[in-house]
Amino acid sequence: MIVTEEHLATLAWGADIINESAHQTRYFSRAGKATIFLSHKHDDFANLKRVVFILEKLNTNIYVDWLDNSMPKNTSGVTASRIKEKIRKMDKFILVASDAAIESKWCNWELGYGDAQKYDCRKIALFPICKIQDQWKGKEYMSIYPTIEYFDGINQRYSNTRRIIPKGFYCKYKGAEDSNNLIPLLDWLTL
Repeated sequence: MIVTEEHLATLAWGADIINESAHQTRYFSRAGKATIFLSHKHDDFANLKRVVFILEKLNTNIYVDWLDNSMPKNTSGVTASRIKEKIRKMDKFILVASDAAIESKWCNWELGYGDAQKYDCRKIALFPICKIQDQWKGKEYMSIYPTIEYFDGINQRYSNTRRIIPKGFYCKYKGAEDSNNLIPLLDWLTL
């Protein structure tokens, strides 16, 4: 299921005790870990730090552009060039797909570039977050991407296999009529 902002806050409650300055030393590369370009709306800090908290628990390195001291202070063509370079270098691309990010021109531009670099390799996904359960709006073209969703361990949506999906985050591929199209998030990150 797509998480709500409230559910995400519950799942990543530890993120709320970490301040922004603590994140700055933790977002960049540590050897041997999957690397993620995390696209997001800059004003959406609460959701961002919760998603980062969840991904870091899965042993990843996360790149967030505004924490990169080599980025220009004001956005420009140099910013775009450096973002393109980082997207190419990272193993995975994830868009924190909140309502604000979906409306952001920069996030949509990054998603388009991420698509060109990562789609055929199955290294791109959306992490949708909605305000009200079952009301994630997305955009029509976003339906082609896998989504990172949370399963509570009792979800029986995949009843044709009679399999209960263990609790946790999964990368869900489109056309998921059965649980074979769900990949545990940790496994997806290491593909």
